[in-house]
Amino acid sequence: MAKQAKTAIKTKDQKAAAEAKNWTKVIKAVRSPKTGAYTFKETIIHKDKIKEFLAQ
Repeated sequence: MAKQAKTAIKTKDQKAAAEAKNWTKVIKAVRSPKTGAYTFKETIIHKDKIKEFLAQ
């Protein structure tokens, strides 16, 4: 008989797990005005605000 996967998402709060799917990690390349090199800005934001973040 196979073992069952026991994860925190399955055993704890299903509503919290469903809400977690609405968040996204966004990585944006930003060019430094001083050196011209690119750096990366990483944030975790709600999926409704992705376009606002990328427009900045």
